[in-house]
Amino acid sequence: MSHIGGVKKDMVILEKSEFSALRSENEKIELELQQLKKQVMDETSKVRTDSKLDFNLEKSRVKELYSLNDRKVLKMRTEIVELHAQQDRALTQTYRKIDTEVAGLKTMLESHKLDNIKYLAGSVFTCLTVALGFYRLWI
Repeated sequence: MSHIGGVKKDMVILEKSEFSALRSENEKIELELQQLKKQVMDETSKVRTDSKLDFNLEKSRVKELYSLNDRKVLKMRTEIVELHAQQDRALTQTYRKIDTEVAGLKTMLESHKLDNIKYLAGSVFTCLTVALGFYRLWI
């Protein structure tokens, strides 16, 4: 029995040594796992901060582009308003010139009309005078 007792003792010692080896291996694995968790958390936070930074940079770039486009649109609107004002001034000047020319033509037409009436009246009176002269000569 002492032999069985020695074997039992050896088995207990072997189990304890295996158990302690398993425990130390388990602790190593847990330590490694914690290191991996920490590494994953660090990488996650790094990725998160990088993405936030990228997002904020992109956001500010878009805002700058938006403000630049707003300035361009405002400049274009101002130019369009100026061009419309110039066009309106040119049209007003053209209308004034046309009105002046039309008024001049109307005045000239009235003048020619009066001249024609004078010549017609003169011709009528001349014909009447000649006719009366012939009438007096014959009577």
